[in-house]
Amino acid sequence: MTEIMLGDGGGIGEVAGFALKYRHPIVIAFVGMAFEAKIAAGPGVLVVCRNNRHDLAAVAGHAARKGYRGIISFGVAGGLAANLRTGDWVVASHVLESQITRSTDAAWSNSLLEAIAGASYAPILGVDTPVAEPTMKRDLHLATGAAAVDMESHMVARLAAEHGLAFAAMRVIVDPHDRAIPPAAVLGMGRNGGADIWAVVRNLIAHPSQLSLLARVAADAIAARAELLRVRRLLGPHFGLAEFA
Repeated sequence: MTEIMLGDGGGIGEVAGFALKYRHPIVIAFVGMAFEAKIAAGPGVLVVCRNNRHDLAAVAGHAARKGYRGIISFGVAGGLAANLRTGDWVVASHVLESQITRSTDAAWSNSLLEAIAGASYAPILGVDTPVAEPTMKRDLHLATGAAAVDMESHMVARLAAEHGLAFAAMRVIVDPHDRAIPPAAVLGMGRNGGADIWAVVRNLIAHPSQLSLLARVAADAIAARAELLRVRRLLGPHFGLAEFA
């Protein structure tokens, strides 16, 4: 049985074959990386990482029947809009997937905006592969109007619509629109949501010219992680959903 990360809790249950420990279940948080999962965890929150994305549909359906009321996309994103820098927040007005647009829950999104001073309220684009080049970021922004891009929000939006769950997406920018992501960094995104350090080292040995850019990306990642921690503490239990659910 695979275990999903949850907040502190009293009861023990089971959703779609996953061991659950919860108190007053409210929110599913879907993240891309293991470090995001640790930050997202909290009371009444079921955290699912992208490496378990094939199980997310079953988890969402069963959790909705057990009383969960919302699902949120949480973590870092790439910047598409020129005004967004590392550490800036985007709360999604809606999420774009190919030719499909899905709106977020207005009340929940407004609650997030009130909690995060200076956050942008704008579209987020969901994609299945990393967007690493500034030219691609520029083209996507021109084509879609999205302010940020990630690899989870479109899956969350789709499942929220299917299961009648309130939906929100909040993302902190890690790489702004003009920052290229070197191949070593992309390879370092392990399939299990962790960092594949050996993949980074092997690629750096083969292509050492990436080192300075990789160092800048690492500094951006540290700043974005600090923002994730700060804002997650502000939001408290249930990512603020319980206040008006």
